[in-house]
Amino acid sequence: MRLVSIDEVDIREKRVFIRVDFNVPVTKGGDILDDTRIRAVIPTIEYAIKERAKVIVASHLGRPMGKVNPRFSLEPVGRKLSEILDREIFFPEDCVGDAVKKLASDLLPGSVMLLENLRFHRGEEENDPRFAKRLASIADVYVNEAFSVSHRAHSSVVGILEFVQTVCVGFNFKKEIENLSRLLKDPPRPFVAIFGGRNASEKIPVMESLLDRVDTILVGGAVANAFIKALGGEVGRSFFDPIALYSAMKLVSSADVRKVRLVLPEDVVLIKGDLNTYAYSFTGSVKTIPGDAMVVDIGPKTVEDFSSRVLKAKTVFWNGPLGIYEKGDFGRGTVRVAEAVAASGAFSVVTGWDTISALKRGGLSSGITHISMGGQASLEFLQGKKLPAIEALEKRFK
Repeated sequence: MRLVSIDEVDIREKRVFIRVDFNVPVTKGGDILDDTRIRAVIPTIEYAIKERAKVIVASHLGRPMGKVNPRFSLEPVGRKLSEILDREIFFPEDCVGDAVKKLASDLLPGSVMLLENLRFHRGEEENDPRFAKRLASIADVYVNEAFSVSHRAHSSVVGILEFVQTVCVGFNFKKEIENLSRLLKDPPRPFVAIFGGRNASEKIPVMESLLDRVDTILVGGAVANAFIKALGGEVGRSFFDPIALYSAMKLVSSADVRKVRLVLPEDVVLIKGDLNTYAYSFTGSVKTIPGDAMVVDIGPKTVEDFSSRVLKAKTVFWNGPLGIYEKGDFGRGTVRVAEAVAASGAFSVVTGWDTISALKRGGLSSGITHISMGGQASLEFLQGKKLPAIEALEKRFK
């Protein structure tokens, strides 16, 4: 699919509707805890401003279930956007209606307005054509800059395309597609994939889909616990995904048939007690995890093993931290392996908010080729699934 980018269409003095994903963590006091998603789309918004477009930014926040809920208002996000852009942001009380339509028409070229939460209307998540048409009524040009919502058949990423004359994508959306596609189309070898985090049943289908492309899969975090259990081992009091045991065993067999090295931790960092009350941590073999212990990170031997494999790679894909990185002491394995990824010079793609947060904490983001904020959409894209928003774009780009 050839994507038409915002810099390939005429947007001067036109109402440009930019669908973004500003679903960011907001405190009760209205503070933005992580503005990564906002900053990722700033180049597209700034380009539209520079081109003297009337910029209309639209997003969802949280799950208000189709009702107005002040807790999910985008007003705090508007303040942060104003701070980043260093300009006034107009903020109407709704995302559709006569008042919004008038404000959109009256915007001066180079001005920006942020619509209120799209999900305050049931029509957004229901992909209601009536709601989509109301959104389209304030747009001359539609820009999809919300790749992370691509797996949703919602009005603002699917239905609206039926009613807007000009359709294109933002710079970040294009980068997401191009970099994820590189993992699927003749990636440079050796190709090492790293999987961690908690949800093994979510990660294993992605591993399965990559088996014909990767040379090695490194597994850590609670995902590794599921494989250890599936292979007859014990993980003590550690979390593991019980519904993933069968698929883990099946993946071990599939990897063996395809001659893909599936590498589990050799040693792990353990604690007794819980994360708030433990007295000390210690290292042990995965073959002898005590029944009253909990795995909290990969061990030093595993760090060296994983790092040495990564340093030889020419392509790296990573989803999920290798330990409980929120606790500083148990993020060491993730940070050490991330240092190896950055030092490898490989084409590298990292996705998953926990992994991205761990990289940011370690100051290692700049060493990664592409940090994907696509979340579930990225994983489904890599599995070859049809994503509704991308199908809608393909239909318009034919």
